[in-house]
Amino acid sequence: MNTEQLSSMSEADLRHTLEESRQELFNLRFQIATRKIKNHKRIPAVKKDIARIMTVLRERELMAVYAGVEFDEAAAAAAPSAQTTARRRGLFGRGNK
Repeated sequence: MNTEQLSSMSEADLRHTLEESRQELFNLRFQIATRKIKNHKRIPAVKKDIARIMTVLRERELMAVYAGVEFDEAAAAAAPSAQTTARRRGLFGRGNK
C-alpha cells in the first residue's frame, strides 16, 4: 500500500486497515512460531504498512491541532529576552570576575 492510497482514505478506513494489518502481523508471527510458514518476507512489508498508516493518522491529527495557527510576532516581541532575565551566578554562588 502506498502513501497516495492511504492519504485518499478516510480516518475510519485507516483505523480499520491499521487493525487488520496488526492482526495480520500477529497471525504471521504465530504461523512462524508454529512453523507453518517459511516465507518471512511478508513481516517487514506489513510492519512498513503499519508505520505508513500510523504516520498518515498522526499527520492528520497534527493538521487538526495546528491548522490555521499562525506565529504571532507581536507576542514574541513582548516576551522577555534572555538579557532581561537574571543571570545565573557561577559555581558555588561566586560571580564572574
